[in-house]
Amino acid sequence: MLRRVLAAAGRPLLASSFVSSGLQTMRHPEILAPVAAPVALAIAERVPGLPRDAVRLVRINGAVHVGGGVLLAAGRLPRLAALILAASLVPTTVAGHPFWTEGDPGKRLQQKIHFFKNLSIFGGLLVAAAVHEERPR
Repeated sequence: MLRRVLAAAGRPLLASSFVSSGLQTMRHPEILAPVAAPVALAIAERVPGLPRDAVRLVRINGAVHVGGGVLLAAGRLPRLAALILAASLVPTTVAGHPFWTEGDPGKRLQQKIHFFKNLSIFGGLLVAAAVHEERPR
């Protein structure tokens, strides 16, 4: 019982940042496209069917975040949704927070904080994917 209550409360909280940022990204992908381009285009070269346009790739990633976040929050296919969000978070984090390339100590610290925040969210998604909820009888 407690596990169901915690999962029902935790899933929407975990999903909220994906839905919020995903909607923003879908509306204005051009803001993130220059930063995401090196990683996004490298992935597109290796995955057949993906567009070779950074703006479209960023918009697709935003849609994945919204869709996966909504599914996770609603408790619909939560394990699959958590895995999809976790997989999409890897390139998002590498492209968006490469603290190891930053020369300015203040900016490096900020990027490092965001990188490890995303790493923590990644861990939470893995836990959410591993949890098996029993169906009520």
